Amino acid sequence: MESNPHFFFAVRLPDEVKENLSKLCDSLKEQTSFKSWVHNQDYHITLAFLGGAPRDQLELAKENVRRILQDQFSFPLTINQLGMFGKSDSPRIFWAGLQMEARLHDLREKVYSACIDAGFSLETRPFNPHITLARKWVGATPFKQEQLLIPPDMLEDGAFIANEVVLYQTHLNKTPKYEAFSTYQLLNR
Repeated sequence: MESNPHFFFAVRLPDEVKENLSKLCDSLKEQTSFKSWVHNQDYHITLAFLGGAPRDQLELAKENVRRILQDQFSFPLTINQLGMFGKSDSPRIFWAGLQMEARLHDLREKVYSACIDAGFSLETRPFNPHITLARKWVGATPFKQEQLLIPPDMLEDGAFIANEVVLYQTHLNKTPKYEAFSTYQLLNR
């Protein structure tokens, strides 16, 4: 185990969605210059980033999340856009975004509150659900939105069922770098 591992709760993506996003990224790598591309097995939707965690506090968060998720149902999500965080000419994060889904926001609020109740100090920025695909623009020229031109059908297979929340542990020295530490199944309808 790493000396100070970090942890976060996230919605796990199905393998076929990860594969489709990986193909999309492969098609964009030649026309965009990001320092690092996320490994397709590391794609997820973050609900609460805990950072480093004492074992007892982590166990309390796990129990709180288990309890609040025991009667939560799975729900559909749809990836429907690509976007950037950071400066428009030098983005920090390239991401895939999701169609608005109130149940995802509700799930995030419950997981977030369960972690606060366990004593964690969490980020207070508004929840902007996304899947990080790449980090840090390193192009010789400024980024231009036209570099993200993709075939119209590339996001057509973006629908999936959110049916698992996972507590991931980060391993900075491995690829993929996120390991499932605890898994919470949502109920099927």
